[in-house]
Amino acid sequence: MRAPSTRTWAVVIIALAVVLMVGLQIVASVARFPGPLGSLLNDYVGTPKSATVPWVGLGVAMVGVPTRWRISALATAVAVDALFTIERLLHTGIFAVGNGPMIVLTGLTLVVWWRWNGAQRATALHGIALGFLLIVATKIADTWLDVTAIARPRVLDEYVLLADHALAQPSWFVGRALDAAGPAAAGVLHWVYIELPLAAAVVAVYQLRNVTTDGWPRHYLVRTFLLLGLIGPVIYVVFPLVGPNYAFGIWGGNHELGLYWPHALPPLDMSPGPLAFDHTTPRNCMPSMHTAWALAVFIHSRRGPRWLRWGGAFWLVGTLAATLGFGYHYGVDLVAGAVLCVAVESVLREPVAGRDRLRVPLVAGGAVLFTGLLVCCRYLAPEMARHPWLFGPSIIGLLVVYCAAFHAAFFARSRITIRESIASNLAVPLPNRLGTEYG
Repeated sequence: MRAPSTRTWAVVIIALAVVLMVGLQIVASVARFPGPLGSLLNDYVGTPKSATVPWVGLGVAMVGVPTRWRISALATAVAVDALFTIERLLHTGIFAVGNGPMIVLTGLTLVVWWRWNGAQRATALHGIALGFLLIVATKIADTWLDVTAIARPRVLDEYVLLADHALAQPSWFVGRALDAAGPAAAGVLHWVYIELPLAAAVVAVYQLRNVTTDGWPRHYLVRTFLLLGLIGPVIYVVFPLVGPNYAFGIWGGNHELGLYWPHALPPLDMSPGPLAFDHTTPRNCMPSMHTAWALAVFIHSRRGPRWLRWGGAFWLVGTLAATLGFGYHYGVDLVAGAVLCVAVESVLREPVAGRDRLRVPLVAGGAVLFTGLLVCCRYLAPEMARHPWLFGPSIIGLLVVYCAAFHAAFFARSRITIRESIASNLAVPLPNRLGTEYG
């Protein structure tokens, strides 16, 4: 039986995106909140919601066109964006950018579709499709956050507060540390947190910089980002949480249980229950998608140059500090996000030669670990608080073991590869005593 072609998958993905956009727009219109189509229209002729996402989409699309076209497209986008920004400042006083890349990306699509042909056309359309998908996925995700607040009026933060006692309440600890560090540290972490798409774009563009000459790699960061964005938000409605600074802090809008975060830990109620919350705050904590995406950036930066590896590490550490330090997430949210990222990477990556059989247990193990964590948080939260020295080390230990198995399957070099490399350099045969595995 023939596997579906790339074109077939492209048609399926585009059709799914269109259905989601239209369906969510209908829901948004009925519930009277902004929908994805309206937000997309604003990116063309109104005030863009994000200055970064349209430029990230255009930047990713540029990998598929020749250098001359990249320069022309980027220059045109800057000029168009400047005109829109000046006009907006003169009439409304609002500074925002993002119209230029959307208009240029659309114009480039029409030119490539009608004027180009052959492999050049296919490569360019591939890159453009990825750019548009990143933008559209962001619009869908923004609307989905509003849907989670309507679909799940009650949240499970009391359960997770107890469960996080097994991890020593890291949100309270990092929140106090960030508060003591002052506004400069908070400003840096806030920028790191909101500009995660920029970091992802840098890594993705580096990975895809030679696709016009060498073709598309088997795996790259954009695929992971899109698949994570498809799976993760579904869990929001399965396990609704609003986060420490909403359920126990100043952002609760009179729905919080008290003004505790981050300076005082709430009393541990061993009989937790669902908490009624407002209909506007997104239930987007479990899992932490910022953690999942930042970890994906880190993983995909590992085989780049030193500056890229350091950048990936910086963004991962900064994102983890921000998610906890601003009270957006609990510790178990971060663990769940990390497990989800590693499981998705295990699905998409090519294992090291001779280790193909590790993929299935890695994916299955990730699913079991992720599900087990959610079940424990929901049904064993009091026991997790009563026995932190049992549950805490178990959670961290299982995560470490899982990540180590992932590294062994996809990053650890085999001894055969090392032996063959040495042999080719010395031009002499080496004995077989090095064995078949490394690391």
